[in-house]
Amino acid sequence: MKALIIIDVQNDFLPGGSLEVKDGDKIITLINKIMDNYGHIIATKDWHPLNHVSFASNHPGKNIGDVVKVNNLDQILWPEHCIQKSKGSDFPLNLDFKAINKIIYKGTNSQIDSYSGFYDNGKIRSTGLSNYLKVNNVTSIDYVGLVTEYCVKFTVFDSIEEGFKSRVILKGIQVINLEESKKALKEMKSKGIDLL
Repeated sequence: MKALIIIDVQNDFLPGGSLEVKDGDKIITLINKIMDNYGHIIATKDWHPLNHVSFASNHPGKNIGDVVKVNNLDQILWPEHCIQKSKGSDFPLNLDFKAINKIIYKGTNSQIDSYSGFYDNGKIRSTGLSNYLKVNNVTSIDYVGLVTEYCVKFTVFDSIEEGFKSRVILKGIQVINLEESKKALKEMKSKGIDLL
């Protein structure tokens, strides 16, 4: 069984959102168009509590973009985004979200961030995604979503480690930083991830 995983296509990451990705909305038409090709469609959502460790607002004297150490992990500080049950955490209305079979929530623990759809950044707790895929006999996954050098990268790295044939659809992802994303794509290739 082949699955499509849509990573973090949420209002806060789209133009006008609190952590907007330039042209982040441009991938939605393609995502809607390819959904029919898959037996299973899963979407990940950042789903942060208000006191989340990744928010600069929770670190007095620190700014967005600063890096702090939390539990021996580097933590980039972001603006508040994808707060649970907020409009910013919702799927955009032009995404055909009714076709999604399962939503995986990540970043739910206030004390640790979660770029990957499979695990938190410390690999302490699983989101349940791997188990869900295995129970549904998924062996091959195509990835789309936001953004290349963070959540897409870490999700596909874990995907390969979990034993899934993993492919990234290049027209279905978007970047924040071009240089960083080029590095990320090179790394993906070196790990055996197909770039379509």
